[in-house]
Amino acid sequence: MNHPHLASTEAAVMAIRELAREHTLELTVTDDIGADQTSRRTSAGAFAVLDPDGSLPHEAFIELEGSPAVTVRLYPEGDAKITVDGVDFDDIPRDSVPAFLRSVYGGLAYVKGRIFPPGQWLMVPLPGDETYKELILRNTLSPWLARNVRS
Repeated sequence: MNHPHLASTEAAVMAIRELAREHTLELTVTDDIGADQTSRRTSAGAFAVLDPDGSLPHEAFIELEGSPAVTVRLYPEGDAKITVDGVDFDDIPRDSVPAFLRSVYGGLAYVKGRIFPPGQWLMVPLPGDETYKELILRNTLSPWLARNVRS
């Protein structure tokens, strides 16, 4: 499914703020602006604020309070890393971030386990038959993850 296009990091931050308001969640946003500040621009020279193409990269780190513990790092390249109760989802398209969070806070995300090969995965279904899944590397589940186990 095509999600609404979020043209910039700031547009994605605004969408996440709106979602936090809907679910009465507190959030903290940390902005890193400039090539010398963003995490993927480690090769940028000292005081090199602009990218070679003249653009000003903007990265944001968002912490959402409550259960589950969720953090979102929005990258200037148009993707994001979302961590849900210690489970990392890398390379989520920026346009999919609001739908991903709606799924988590709307009760659609769940934990699926298998006996062989052993393992548990956090499954986050999005509208349009799109599902993200990541292996849970811990031996014990957090209370939120344990509440959302499905067989």
